[in-house]
Amino acid sequence: MPHVPEPVGASAPPRPNAIVMVLAFSGIVVSLMQTLVIPLIPQLPTLLNAKASDTIWAITATLLAGAVATPVVGRLGDMYGKRRMLLVSIALLVVGSVIAGLSSTLTPMVIGRALQGLAAGVIPLGISIMRDELPSERLGSATALISASLGVGGALGLPAAAFLAEHADWHVLFWVAAGLGALAGVLVLTLVPESSVRSGGRFDLPGAAGLSAALLCLLLAISNGAGWGWGSALTIGLFVASAVVLVLWGWWELRTTQPLVDLRTTARRQVLFTNLASAVFGFAMFAMSLVLPQLLQLPKSTGYGLGQSMMVMGLVMAPSGLVMMATAPLSALISRARGPKVTLMLGAVVVAAGYGLGVAFMSTIWQLVLVSAVIGAGIGFAYGAMPALVMGAVPVSETAAANSLNTLMRSIGTSTSSAVAGVVLAQMTITLGPISVPSADGFRLVMIIGSGAALVALAFAAFLPGRRPIGAMPATHTVAATPVEVAS
Repeated sequence: MPHVPEPVGASAPPRPNAIVMVLAFSGIVVSLMQTLVIPLIPQLPTLLNAKASDTIWAITATLLAGAVATPVVGRLGDMYGKRRMLLVSIALLVVGSVIAGLSSTLTPMVIGRALQGLAAGVIPLGISIMRDELPSERLGSATALISASLGVGGALGLPAAAFLAEHADWHVLFWVAAGLGALAGVLVLTLVPESSVRSGGRFDLPGAAGLSAALLCLLLAISNGAGWGWGSALTIGLFVASAVVLVLWGWWELRTTQPLVDLRTTARRQVLFTNLASAVFGFAMFAMSLVLPQLLQLPKSTGYGLGQSMMVMGLVMAPSGLVMMATAPLSALISRARGPKVTLMLGAVVVAAGYGLGVAFMSTIWQLVLVSAVIGAGIGFAYGAMPALVMGAVPVSETAAANSLNTLMRSIGTSTSSAVAGVVLAQMTITLGPISVPSADGFRLVMIIGSGAALVALAFAAFLPGRRPIGAMPATHTVAATPVEVAS
């Protein structure tokens, strides 16, 4: 057959490798925002000329903005274009980084950090774009990689942020973030196609407002309850308000014709138990980030602290991110052979074992490297399986919204983990000169709780439908009116 040249101006077909690398890079850039300011936390009151109790908003603002943006951006991506909303999210990250980079007081810093948080939807949007654009045989490993980037960026960003904070002006952290965000935007604009899979319809503004209000109340109570007092009227009032608004929001979502979140779809066993496992797994994952850095940095005079610098702490944590990235393709292979349910259960077992090691081995640097690497491997397995489970049970036209909700559940788990660990470590202390610091038993208890949470995630995963070994994810280029059935 004679070669027929393409018409002038015809677009080249999507290149799978380029799409995967660009979307994974974008996910890592966004996840860097989690650890960007950690090296600055002790200095923030001085740097921003503010009270220590107020500077916590530089962290809380990112958390709250991300929680609100993730489900909203996912739904908008399904309706108006996932690539378009991906670019909007990256643009908000760049603008937020520039504002923070120019700041010298608390208010612009909080605004900049909130805008950075609004980019949290990049990872679920990227997973959804992959479902639309990649051949089925590439989808499992690609989604595992970008899902793992949520942990990879945080782990690798910590030593980099610590290095910059120690050797350069602190504003450089945000200028580097702006530059990485701009690079990600250019790469997405150049190499990632816009999907033709769209749900259309009208945006559910009351549903978005209701879910946002419920999440704000819940996460404010969780993140600030220790400071306000868990029994204070403000904390209890926020928890009650969150519950009431959530009930009203659910009532609305079940009755509107075009809901922000299709609760009937999320109530399906495969989606429901994946989201429950994700929330508990998020709890288990974050315990490591709260325990290991403190063990490494506490002075040796405690008898269990290792007296290391912020830079060394970051380098100890970094291997967990590399292990997450390395296990992503292995996670996809196991999911293809045995089903993502098995992969998720395996990840939960490995994480539980990693925390078990931490209870016994926490006295030297190499032991903590081993603990973080084992936990990172378990997270890599589990985070690679979660998108496969979600996408195996929802229509193609709802992929972004469903993945965004799953990401949100992980975020709620990590926020709850921070609060629980904070309470434990604040109650179990020893006196070191004029101050109190967490005790060794307190750290061990947090790791025991992390191991228990991983086992709870294992129990939730056990209730997922049994699956045949899968050779592919649901059809990637066909708009399906109903989910592709892969359950046996």
